[in-house]
Amino acid sequence: MFVTERGEGRPVVMLHGFGVDHRIVLPLDDALSGRGWRRLYVDLPWAPGWTGPQTGGAQSIAEALVEGIADRLGDEPFAVLGNSFGAQLARYIAHVSEPRALGLATLVGVFEPRHESRRLPTPRPLMRDDALVERAGAAGEAFREIAVIETPETLAAQLRWVEPGLRDADQAVMDAVAADYALDAEPEDARPAPFTRPSVHVFGRQDHVTGYEDGWARRDHYPRGTFAVLDAAGHHAHLERPTLVAALLQDWLDRMDADQPR
Repeated sequence: MFVTERGEGRPVVMLHGFGVDHRIVLPLDDALSGRGWRRLYVDLPWAPGWTGPQTGGAQSIAEALVEGIADRLGDEPFAVLGNSFGAQLARYIAHVSEPRALGLATLVGVFEPRHESRRLPTPRPLMRDDALVERAGAAGEAFREIAVIETPETLAAQLRWVEPGLRDADQAVMDAVAADYALDAEPEDARPAPFTRPSVHVFGRQDHVTGYEDGWARRDHYPRGTFAVLDAAGHHAHLERPTLVAALLQDWLDRMDADQPR
């Protein structure tokens, strides 16, 4: 379950999205390092690093993660960051783990599990490079489906951080999760008291996979939440706008640090 641990200090659990593995959130590590937080990277059940129990859908994965975190950290307080599908899990973990949860970060998070019910922008690529995509072959086609900004840098990031996880994913496990993709209840509904720890919720303005409006609709539940909708960013916002995402995450760490007794 826990693939790698980096750094020293208070723990932050890092959860990736659907169909990929922990490598997709590794580009965030530079932003989080050297600030008194140790990063615990998790592989979810379709990825090779999962060592947890056999799971079915989202709810059983979320419960297995809560148990795995407790086994690893005991009573130690922690923060949690989730990307895409991992953000749905992170929201659950943060809510059921209060008061041990120090904070929550969601990155292009799933706030509406039913694809047909999501409020999504029309796909709108902002920068195209046909020659770049053509040279990349099949990987270029997959890149074009998701990218808002097509540059050598964003393609290289896709090939390094995204494609390996896609190749290694267990399709049978993914099919089982896709058939039971939602939690039993949305965390904000199951525990309607506001989540008062520092949080940050980052969305891509051009993200046609999870969008931003469903997450924005939850803003009143997070009175300590920063909500940022980034232009020129799609579902891989941290690969297309790395500097801005890094600044938002570092601000989140600073706010959690300020909350701790001195």
